[in-house]
Amino acid sequence: MVKIKEMPFAEKYAHVLEYTKLLETFVPPLLRKRPGDKAIMELKSRWDKAVQPIPDGASDETKYEIAYHNWIRQWEGALNLVRAELGEEGVEEFTRADVDTLSKENSGPALLLLKVMQTLSPNFAFSLTAKQMAYQLQWFTPFTVPELTGKKAVLDVPSCKILDSPEGEVACKVGCQGIIPIWLAEQFKMKYETDRKDKSCTVTLTPLQPELSIVSSRFGRSNSVAPLMADATISPRSWNVCARTIQYIHTQRPHAMANAK
Repeated sequence: MVKIKEMPFAEKYAHVLEYTKLLETFVPPLLRKRPGDKAIMELKSRWDKAVQPIPDGASDETKYEIAYHNWIRQWEGALNLVRAELGEEGVEEFTRADVDTLSKENSGPALLLLKVMQTLSPNFAFSLTAKQMAYQLQWFTPFTVPELTGKKAVLDVPSCKILDSPEGEVACKVGCQGIIPIWLAEQFKMKYETDRKDKSCTVTLTPLQPELSIVSSRFGRSNSVAPLMADATISPRSWNVCARTIQYIHTQRPHAMANAK
């Protein structure tokens, strides 16, 4: 069993609030495609009814539990309304908008560095990303990590927290089995597969082949980072930090690869 640092309830609560706010950024624009304000008013009504107040002085665990179920109800209510107003095409737009919002939220210089690392040392890059993912996903549901190498990560979910809610089935099918795999494939080049049995689930992460070969010529290779830099917003100072880190990874690669096996 791989030991992963445990996320405190205060951080889990913060993540739930963050993802609740993300809903507010992409759902209303979808419904504004309908004439008038009826759909937006209905969304507000559904979200108001979905929210259970959090008592003053509640513990971090209680705040997290209440906010978590509020988020599930709001997410499911938004999706159902989009389906009712815009049909299955609306569900596809909801999925695409959710993926794009997650990608935007997780973009930045660190992602640029990750892409370069995936070329220089793909196993090492995958193991680092999978370990970080195993930490970040703890707000989503409890799980253990029986395997984490440079080529594969397995998350064992004995009882998915999503499915404890009446709205969980929709979130599982559209969210866990639809949105998350697309997001991870597009942004982190990771394949995300689920094997669900009742409320338990095994999630398997494996690396996808990077689309670009990006190796700086300063390390004695004959390629360029220009194609990636053209799509990235990063200052020269940040790039210098990334370059120094890449150089360190390059020199330490044999050791890194050995640890990732």
